[in-house]
Amino acid sequence: MRVLIADDQKDVGTTLADLVTHCNHEVVGVVGSGFEAIQAYSRHRPDAVVMDYWMSKLNGATACRNILAKDPAARIILVSGSPPNTDMSDSGAVAVLLKPVNLHDLYAALYTAANPPVSNEACAAC
Repeated sequence: MRVLIADDQKDVGTTLADLVTHCNHEVVGVVGSGFEAIQAYSRHRPDAVVMDYWMSKLNGATACRNILAKDPAARIILVSGSPPNTDMSDSGAVAVLLKPVNLHDLYAALYTAANPPVSNEACAAC
């Protein structure tokens, strides 16, 4: 799976990229803001995005909604140092992970992103 990382703390972005690589996925880019995440998503069309919630200029939930408005099939995982809130839950992200992110939780979230649940409408076509 091709994964984009977005975190305004360079060392955290690098650590998340290392974890994604350990999960046997390809990192297509590491960016430092919500605006950059939106642009990089359009440029790279990754299979998933791992994005920090607390970023300056544009938080991860808002960037998530912007990406989903352009591509409703986008699979975004938010990462936060504080417990999930309503803004995170309403963002459309497939998962919210708490920092520090551990390998097991990231692997599970990436698995969920790669294997979205089948909707009832899709089942009707079966």
